[in-house]
Amino acid sequence: MANTKSALKRAQIGERNRLRNKAYKSAVRTLMKKYFSAVDVYAANPNSELEQEVQVRLSEAVSKIDKAVKRGVLHPNNGARKKSRLARKLKPLAQASAQ
Repeated sequence: MANTKSALKRAQIGERNRLRNKAYKSAVRTLMKKYFSAVDVYAANPNSELEQEVQVRLSEAVSKIDKAVKRGVLHPNNGARKKSRLARKLKPLAQASAQ
């Protein structure tokens, strides 16, 4: 337990930041899962409507990852790796539809 007033305050700030970070990380994971499931549905039955849905999910996930990096919740390399995973999942489907 904290012995000084300043140490107590720092402990409270740390707990507040931990909860905020937890919420951001959870949101990032949720958006990534929604994107991956949308890509799977699109891969099973490619059409323009599903492709639009995939693009919307991708932009939501990338936006949330960028915000988490900006606020210091995620390390920049971690954010870049997550965005790379998202793009890598869609790339073979995009090449197949282009041919």
